[in-house]
Order: sequence, then C-alpha cells, then structure tokens
Amino acid sequence: MESMKVVSIVGMTGAGKSEVSRVFEENGFTRIRFGDVTDEEMRKRDLKPSEESERLVRELLRREHGADAYARLNQPRIEQALNPSQGEGRVVIDGLYSWEEYTYLQSCYGEDLYLVAVWSSSKTRYARLTSRSNRRLTLEEAISRDRAEIENIAKGGPIAMADFTIINESSLEDLRKEAQRIVSVLR
Repeated sequence: MESMKVVSIVGMTGAGKSEVSRVFEENGFTRIRFGDVTDEEMRKRDLKPSEESERLVRELLRREHGADAYARLNQPRIEQALNPSQGEGRVVIDGLYSWEEYTYLQSCYGEDLYLVAVWSSSKTRYARLTSRSNRRLTLEEAISRDRAEIENIAKGGPIAMADFTIINESSLEDLRKEAQRIVSVLR
C-alpha cells in the first residue's frame, strides 16, 4: 500500500479550493469538506443557508469546540478514510480554515500532511463569488467574509505555510492542470 497522505486545500473564499479538491478526488483521494460540519449544524438548527447564518454557526462551533473545531470535528472522518480497509489511505481536505486547524492536523499527521494553497486576487474572487450558482455572495458579504477569515481565524498562516501554491487567475482548465501536476508529485 502507498504511504498515508493528508492533503489540505487552503485559500480564501472563491479561490478555487473545491475544484482543486475534485481533481484530487478524481485521482483516488477521499474528499472531506470541512464546511460539511457547518451545513449539518445549520440543518440541526433549522437555519436557512446564508452568509450570515453560516458565519453564526462557524463562530458558535469555534466557541464551543475551540479554534481548531473543524479539524477536531472532522478527524473521525479523516481517520476512517485513512483506514486501509476503507480506502487508499489518501485524503484531501477541502477547506482548511485556520492556523489552529493547521497546527492540530500537523500534530496528528506530521510529515504526511501537505498544504496546497489556491490563490486568486480579491478582484477575481469577488467576480466569481457574486456570480456563482451555489453559495453566491454579494460583494459586501465577500469583503466581510475575507475580513473575518483574516482577522478572526488567521487564515493567512496556513496559506503562507503551503507546500504548493496554485495561482488561479486564468481558466478552469489551467487550474485543473496545475492541480493534476501536484497530484502527480504527491503520488
């Protein structure tokens, strides 16, 4: 069996993290979307999806479980996916959010953890976020979310610590090619 690999995709909202995660998934990685925890909690609380309710739940979960909440709450899913009887022992995490989550995962997986940052300019990301079909944001919501992610959860740290960085300023095809290149390096 190949060695265990935990690849975490990090980037600001709208940078292209989910698309990069899909490329890894197409190449045999089990995809775990950290944001599923938010979606599940919103369903439990009967909240309608919106930037406001999602932020409320994210902040609540971090108050209840600590700044590394999403890594802790998703760890059983990661461990299950890494179990040789369950899969190939390769996981891609769609959406690492905070420095604390990064350090938590680093303490669990050490040299088997790889960070892939997906970077796009705010102008490019805002154009995507205001026109995408699901989880669309207004310009004001996108700017507000950026501020919250930088100021409140230190999202910049994991981006700075990335093992690989993809610049996503052109086409979807170019993004997928670059993601495929990184998958090939990590095989």
